[in-house]
Amino acid sequence: MTAAVAAAEPPKGPAKVTPRFDAEVAALAARPLPVDGVSTLFLGSSSIRLWDVGMSFPTLHALNRGFGGAATADVLHHYNRVVAGLQPATVVVYVGENDIAAGATAEAATTDVLTLLARLRTDMPRARIAYLSMKPTPLRWDLYARMMAANAAIKAQAATIGFDFIDVGGALLDEAGKPDARYFGVDGLHLNERGYERWTSIVERYLKPRAPIGAALPAKAS
Repeated sequence: MTAAVAAAEPPKGPAKVTPRFDAEVAALAARPLPVDGVSTLFLGSSSIRLWDVGMSFPTLHALNRGFGGAATADVLHHYNRVVAGLQPATVVVYVGENDIAAGATAEAATTDVLTLLARLRTDMPRARIAYLSMKPTPLRWDLYARMMAANAAIKAQAATIGFDFIDVGGALLDEAGKPDARYFGVDGLHLNERGYERWTSIVERYLKPRAPIGAALPAKAS
């Protein structure tokens, strides 16, 4: 355990898996797949579920397999119903925030997220796998130090496991370094249309060949 993780976590464990998402996952798995196959799989919790990936990425054969307010343990529990058998070129994952919100330590959240990412890497050896960092929100701002500790620990294992870590949180902060209310819905938790536009632009850059996140923009013509 790193010092950063240890300092940020309370003495609580991960959330327990319950049957609360069984019906939703069954309905999700019953939906027909895109006729032309799945090129990009979006997987995770409600931040994925509420993302209209078809509208945001109209040129992709995208499949949204986000559900409920899932913790990582829920995604692992339902893995065979929402992931198994798919061979997309790219997987975009957002999980972990609900783990922390339910009381998981940064270390426990990191362990579950890395377990999921490692399983995806094993099952999809040729896919690009992108993990979107846990985001800052007005509602859960007091938990963000723990989320950042988990983000750092997850990012540290990216090369070892074989996934790309994408920071999507910085784009949601204002000039004072706090969550910018312009990007969130009235609940102070989920992104609104403008928030998803921010995420879409980041993921679009990631999906473009030879245009990595953080690449320098071309200089303006004088």
